[in-house]
Amino acid sequence: MIKFNGINHLAMATGDMDATIRFWRDLLGCRLIAGLGRPGYRHYFFELSPTDAIAFFEWSGVTPIEERPHGAPRKGPIAFDHISFGVETMADLWEINDLLTAADLYVTEAIDHGFLISIYAYDPNGIPIEFSWNKDTENIRERPAMHDPEPCAQARLGPEPQPGAWPMATKPTPDTEKTIFPGAGSEFFHGKQ
Repeated sequence: MIKFNGINHLAMATGDMDATIRFWRDLLGCRLIAGLGRPGYRHYFFELSPTDAIAFFEWSGVTPIEERPHGAPRKGPIAFDHISFGVETMADLWEINDLLTAADLYVTEAIDHGFLISIYAYDPNGIPIEFSWNKDTENIRERPAMHDPEPCAQARLGPEPQPGAWPMATKPTPDTEKTIFPGAGSEFFHGKQ
């Protein structure tokens, strides 16, 4: 079975990389760990944890998305509702609250969701963000909890991956065909174009 080690990076978009850097690096303390670019294009990465990052493409003409309440139902095309970033302690959650408040940025009151406590805000690009602290008493990774009175059919099958739901990979890629092509940024790290 595949073993994931986190979110390598979320790739978002911005029209103002300077404002994005000031928010993610200077306000929230996320190190700027990589930057790729060429005329008309930038791609910068901010470290969230030893295995997780958030990255931003900067293209001309990108404007902030319209702020809307987190979790509010919508119709039409939509890719995601919000991003939740985990923090280690409740004190970390209050520190973020205080930083956002001191910067005169919108932040909600702390909300207790039963298994986690969260605050909600927006980054300079209008991206809805949540900061969450998992409660010590309710570990849903150790003890999954389904409290939906009418769960969808697949959820009723339980939390574990269901064998046979998809075809098995029966033709592994031969070593002779495992080719990796250089992409944007490779020239900076190992000279390949």
